[in-house]
Amino acid sequence: MRWGYVGVLIALIAATPVAARLFLGLYSRHRIYERPEEVPSRPAALILGAGLRADGSPTAVLADRVRAGAALYHLGKVERLLLSGDGRSSPYYNEPEAMRRLALRLGVPDAALRLDPEGMRTLDSCRRAREVFGVTRAVVVSQRFHLDRALWLCASAGIDAVGLAADRSSYGNRAIWWSLREIPASLSALIEGLRLRLDRMGNR
Repeated sequence: MRWGYVGVLIALIAATPVAARLFLGLYSRHRIYERPEEVPSRPAALILGAGLRADGSPTAVLADRVRAGAALYHLGKVERLLLSGDGRSSPYYNEPEAMRRLALRLGVPDAALRLDPEGMRTLDSCRRAREVFGVTRAVVVSQRFHLDRALWLCASAGIDAVGLAADRSSYGNRAIWWSLREIPASLSALIEGLRLRLDRMGNR
C-alpha cells in the first residue's frame, strides 16, 4: 500500500507541469494571432530576446521575431517596438542592440525603437515593460510555443496583451525540444504570474 501511495504522489507531481501547460494554452488561445494583418492595434509591440550567433547577429528565432514586429509597425498596428533581451551579462553580448540594427535595416525608424537591456527572462521583460517603460497595452511577439506563458506573465504584470506568432522559418528538431521545455517552464511561469498578481493586489 505504501508503494501505491508513492506511485500516486509521483503521478501527481509529474502531471502538475502538464496541467499548467494546458491551463496557459487555454488562457491564451483567443489572444494569439498568426498573421500581422489580423492583430488588433496596440501602442507597442514587445519583442522578446532569443539569443545571438557567435558573430553577434540574431539567431533565426530572434530574427523572425524582429521581422514580425517590423511588419506590425509598417502595417500601422503598433507605434513603437520595445526590444527586450540580455544586454548586460557580457560586454560582447547585446540582444537589444542586435535587434535594433536588424529593425533599422527593415525600415523601422530609430525613433520608434525602445531598448530594454535587462530583459534577461520573459518575466523580467514583461514586468519591466509595465513598470519601467509604462506599457499597458501591447502585442507580444514570439514563437507560438512560447507565447502562452509570455501572455500570461504580461497579463500578470498588468499589460493588456495579445500575441503574434513569429514562426517564419523552419527550426528543425530544435522546435521539438523547445516545446518539451515549455512543459516545466509553464509551471514556473504560472507560479511567477500568480505572485505578480498578488503583489499588484497588495500594492493597490
